[in-house]
Amino acid sequence: MVSRRAVLRTALAGAAGIAAGAYGARELPHWLGLDDLPVAGGYAAAADVLDAVHHAGVAVHYYVETTEPLVAFTFDDGPSPHWTPMVLDALDAADVPATFFMVGDRLRRNADLVRGRMDRHAIGNHSWNHDDLATLDLNGVLESLGRTQDEIERQFGRPVTLLRPPFGHIGGSTMLAADKLGYDVVLWSKAMREKMFHDDPMGQAKDIIDSVRPGSILLAHDEGDDRRLVTIQGLATMFDGLRKRGFRMVTVPELIAAGSSPRSAKQ
Repeated sequence: MVSRRAVLRTALAGAAGIAAGAYGARELPHWLGLDDLPVAGGYAAAADVLDAVHHAGVAVHYYVETTEPLVAFTFDDGPSPHWTPMVLDALDAADVPATFFMVGDRLRRNADLVRGRMDRHAIGNHSWNHDDLATLDLNGVLESLGRTQDEIERQFGRPVTLLRPPFGHIGGSTMLAADKLGYDVVLWSKAMREKMFHDDPMGQAKDIIDSVRPGSILLAHDEGDDRRLVTIQGLATMFDGLRKRGFRMVTVPELIAAGSSPRSAKQ
């Protein structure tokens, strides 16, 4: 038997649908309060929420403008016992440096996987629990990034100067936190297309080899499910093919230093 409450819910949902059709989908954000952005302290925070702004702006890198045939491989979400050792083995075998954007809690739990193996590689901050930073206020972003920074410095004894927000999502609070912590924000210009090449590692490799241009920042992952294998199995072919095209693989800080970015790379 259908309750009167269930009937009422259905009627209300139907009425909402009719209203949306009558007034247009653009009215819904207003009804829900989503157009009232939290400029004074939420995820869309402006600079007036800080006692002092450290810089006039934050550098955001999708790629680097350079004429040198350089490319940077980046790996997100680890370290993980599933794929991180395989990625490091492939990098070591080809003598290729890379940049790892690490999740703090995973580093805390899996530090033994990477201890002693990161000297040639750069390390960046990827939040504490793969948090969607674009939905957090400034204090929430600072807490997530701060815990991760502390863990990276504790494990590797080096400063952290790069941030990649999970999912590439950026809110105003993320930019303010990056400013406060002195980070450059690093996104990407080309991602591995693992769904498209699920059973074709050589196709994935060819896609990367053919599409890279000087200054490209490539997105890959060293944590996840079995679909990551299509990338990992193709890494050696990617490295070899890019070298045959005359490319040299570098870390993100090295790539930034070689480019015409308004902010020089940090060491």
